[in-house]
Amino acid sequence: MDRIEGEKVYLRAMTEEDTDDIIRWRNHPAVRKNFIYQKLFTRESHLNWLHSVVETGKAVQFVIVDKQSGKSVGSVYLRDVDHENHKAEYGIFIGEDEARGKGIGTEAAQIFTRYGFEKLGLHRIYLRVFEENKQAIKSYEKGGFHREGLLTDDVCVQGEYRSIVWMAKICEGRLGE
Repeated sequence: MDRIEGEKVYLRAMTEEDTDDIIRWRNHPAVRKNFIYQKLFTRESHLNWLHSVVETGKAVQFVIVDKQSGKSVGSVYLRDVDHENHKAEYGIFIGEDEARGKGIGTEAAQIFTRYGFEKLGLHRIYLRVFEENKQAIKSYEKGGFHREGLLTDDVCVQGEYRSIVWMAKICEGRLGE
């Protein structure tokens, strides 16, 4: 099992045993409100994701563990992994209230994107974030992502049009180097 070490956190591959935590975190109102996909997670939907997406290599998902407490606090993932074009979409959620605002998400972004570049051979990792989610945008920028554009009124969430900031991080090396 892969384990990615950071200073404050380490990341470990998600397993079926993480299902209850993932569901609880992802359904937490402070987390769910920041996702484009707002439907509640269920045990069935998460296990379907795990078996049909993660285990088939279409996504890579890790659990974030706070080194100080030893507690699992959230998750990071790369989805829609495109091996032909060497790119994937990044996502993160910090599910434990006490873990937010401590730089855990920023460090997780830094070490997980490095993993994506070095171990998965990705060249481009991108993300989408609601324009009004200023705290996440700031964290992503600290994690090395750069704004590429604004998609005005791009999605309709609960009857309200929301604008999306498109961000990306590009691998500094060239393919084959």
